[in-house]
Amino acid sequence: MARTEISAGGVVYRCEGDRLMVQLITDRYGKISLPKGKMEPGETVEQTALREIEEETGIRGEIVAPVDIIKYKYIHPVHGEVDKEVHYYLVEAKSGILRPQVEEISGVSWYDPKEAWSRQEQGGYDNNDVIVRKALARLGIQV
Repeated sequence: MARTEISAGGVVYRCEGDRLMVQLITDRYGKISLPKGKMEPGETVEQTALREIEEETGIRGEIVAPVDIIKYKYIHPVHGEVDKEVHYYLVEAKSGILRPQVEEISGVSWYDPKEAWSRQEQGGYDNNDVIVRKALARLGIQV
């Protein structure tokens, strides 16, 4: 039986005056992605999402709504086949200073929603397309 691994993260946004900005990370492989990470013992998926966002990007946020769950399988060198679930949330940035956790990611930036979508389409992981699209839709942006 495959081992199950649960991770959580989010699509983080903020408003600068009347401008909506969306956060994307560049992972250590040079791909556009979203902050996320593995659930630790005793955490809820929501706590995991907020902790991972803060650890990876320096931003403390508040969950606005769930976005979706991505499920896939991968092969772990020790445990073999792993069933992976990643829970994503729409998260409003509340405080903190934007800075990448260089041990985990190579960069983090804020983008206009259309630019964020373009970057996701061109340089992101395919399974994140649905997450970014749904999060933008919740923010009133159609792509």
